[in-house]
Formats: sequence, structure tokens, C-alpha cells
Amino acid sequence: MKKPITFSPHYMERVWGGRSLESTYARKLPKADTPYGESWEISDRPEAQSVVDHGHYAGKSLHDLWRDYRGEIFGEDIEGERFPLLIKILDARSDLSIQVHPPAQIAPAMGGEPKTEMWYIADADPNAKIYVGLKKGVTKESFEQALKEGRCEETVHAIHPKTGESIHIPSGRLHAIGSGLLIYEIQQNSDTTYRVYDWNRLGLDGKPRDLHIEESLECIDFEDFEPTMDTPQGHTLAKCPYYHVEKLALSESASVGNPDPLRFSIITIVSGKLMDSEGRAFTPGSFLLMPKGATPLTATKDTTILQTTIPD
Repeated sequence: MKKPITFSPHYMERVWGGRSLESTYARKLPKADTPYGESWEISDRPEAQSVVDHGHYAGKSLHDLWRDYRGEIFGEDIEGERFPLLIKILDARSDLSIQVHPPAQIAPAMGGEPKTEMWYIADADPNAKIYVGLKKGVTKESFEQALKEGRCEETVHAIHPKTGESIHIPSGRLHAIGSGLLIYEIQQNSDTTYRVYDWNRLGLDGKPRDLHIEESLECIDFEDFEPTMDTPQGHTLAKCPYYHVEKLALSESASVGNPDPLRFSIITIVSGKLMDSEGRAFTPGSFLLMPKGATPLTATKDTTILQTTIPD
């Protein structure tokens, strides 16, 4: 029987973060009184390797699994030097910088990596906002002028998202997460971000954080006006060349396995509880790598999950 593979998270200190990972998911954070903005749950980055925390593969990194057990765990005909996704929880207690990720056709020349991502709103304060795209009528010239005058936020489109909604953020889309949001982020395996505006604040070291205005202006899609939160297509929240994310509602006693028995999937528990064949329980905020041919999990109460796969 193949059981789900789980990993120890990497907690990232961020000036805009908080302690919701502790209060919402009963996580033990590394330091007291320190803001943590990101938990990297499934990561094959050189600087932050996910390490298996239980079972047969305990102690091995995600990269070890990808390199040495690819066919056995992930399936055949999946290419790439590294596992193709990076999956996080984001805890925004202050606004993130207004930023952009480089499109694939630009990234290599800039020494970066392209990054398309999607956000699932796990929890939203009533007045929380996200910033995505530009307000209608904003041009590159008017945007640059607003930057010079310190009023960049006037040019960016704002949305009030609700818990349970989602939005796709293609590379090139100007964006920022506002305060009061807990988000599951599923993205390409990339860590290239260009900050164009950071609300004139200081970082955790007491100094202004670096901005990348020239790079940002090269990457921003200046024809991306006033997008909205996404409307699910059946179970599908997001589908692009890099990932396919579905939201599934499981009734008590229902089971869930991989959509394709010859491929892996990632299960993220939004609410409820799942149990494996040995009685190991998984609760909200759990991220499970379901290996190829995994034994299905059983819902022990009504449960909502996200299930992420790699498109063929």
C-alpha cells in the first residue's frame, strides 16, 4: 500500500507576516514574537528543500525523491531537473509589496525564472483586499509618473476577495496581497519577484527593501485591466500548462485517490479530516503528496480539499 508523503515546512520571516500559522493550524513556529509570512510546504528549491517527515522515505528531500524515485512516486514521462511546483501558505497581516513575476519570454534575459501562480483564499478578513492588474486607462507612462510621485497604489486595481474564492496570477500581472488574508499559493517552481512599490516601509532589518523598478516595467502587462476573481469551471479552479487545481467536496466516508493512477497528485485539506489506511489523520492546512498508485484516503467528516496535478 502506498501512503501519502508529508514534509516538514519551511517558515519564512516576512515584514508583512504574522502568527496565523500558529493560531489557525496549531503550528509550532521557530521563534516567538516574530512575523512569519510564508510556510513553504512542498519545495524543491536549492535554498529550501522539503524533507519527508514520516514513513518509508523519512529524511529524504523532495529533490532526492524527484531524482531517485521519479517513476515510482511521480509517474513516467514527467520531465525537468526539479519538481515543477512550489506550494505555500501565505499569512499577510500587512500589505505585501506591489510586484510582478517575469514572463517566460523575458525571464532568461533578466537572469530570473518565470512564475505563474494561483491563490486560494483560505481565510479573509471582511475588508481585506488584493491588488491585481491595472485600473482602466492606466498606461506605462502614467504608471511611471505615479511611481515617481509615490502614488502607485492609485493605479492598481483592487478586489475584496471572499474565503473560498481563487484567482490565477499569470506571470506579467501586477499584483499584491493585502492585509488580513490567509492564502494557499500553488505556483511554478520559481522564486523570482520584482518589487515595484513597497508602501514606503522598512524591512525587518530597519532598512528600505530593494525595489526592481526597471525590471518590473519590462515585465508588467500594461494591457491587463481590472481582472476579477475566477469563476470555477465545474471542479476546476485553475488550469494552465503548469498545474491543474480542482476543489472537491467529500462527504463523510467518501474516499479520494489520484485522478490518474499512473500519476501523483497533491492534496491540500481546506476543511474537515482525511485518514489513511493505517489510521493517520490529516487536518486543515495539511499538504499531502499522493504517490503514483496511492491507496485512497477516507474522509472521516465532511471535507473540502484542493487537488493539484500536472497536465499531460
